[in-house]
Amino acid sequence: MLNSKEEIKFLKGPQSRLADLWFVIKIMIEFIKGFRKLHFVGPCITIFGSARFKEDNPFYQSARSVSSKIAQLGFTIMTGGGGGIMEAANRGAKEVGGRSVGCNIELPFEQVPNAYLDRSVDIQYFFVRKVMLLKYSYGFVVYPGGFGTLDELFESLTLIQTQKIDKFPVAIYGKGFHKELLEHINTMVSNGTISPDDRHLYLISEDEQEIVDHIEKYSIHPFGLKYRHKPMWVLWESNINNEK
Repeated sequence: MLNSKEEIKFLKGPQSRLADLWFVIKIMIEFIKGFRKLHFVGPCITIFGSARFKEDNPFYQSARSVSSKIAQLGFTIMTGGGGGIMEAANRGAKEVGGRSVGCNIELPFEQVPNAYLDRSVDIQYFFVRKVMLLKYSYGFVVYPGGFGTLDELFESLTLIQTQKIDKFPVAIYGKGFHKELLEHINTMVSNGTISPDDRHLYLISEDEQEIVDHIEKYSIHPFGLKYRHKPMWVLWESNINNEK
């Protein structure tokens, strides 16, 4: 369980050198744990969205459908591992025999790993978790969500915009939900804080097949994706297919 008091104390400002060193060591351990767990999951598409939507919500149903279609392309579906949109996405992958993984954040409330994961890793720190969700992914589908979802969306767009990662496809589902957000993006363009071309970094659509086609066109074909990684038994590694 996350020691929230410890993290809050760290973020208040400079601590002793020993405390800072110990914090860095724990971060390193978190990264190594994530790398070992996720190295052999294959090329992923990450689905972002709220943990609070229930099964009867149209966004939940769409995420389940889109993820099943993407899984049938050969991708592993990766999510934050929790409920709502994340559960729907992992569920959609599992229902068609696809691979399903989660990178779960340890919280004192709300976040519990869903039941549709072939493999999951629990992470204490949000910034480590975001690295994991981005590192193994060749595209992103963003459903309606809260602060965390917007953080993940703009983190992805910023890294693509600044060429810190390749130009992976980003699809945003829900024109009505994101109406004001898109208007604000236009405001940023009109004020010169972003380039007009930056609006080409994402697709906004409510057509599920258009989203799937967008992911396929701008991930599989440009990057020539194939499932290649082989685990090394001497390091106690295993392929996710062996766990299905």
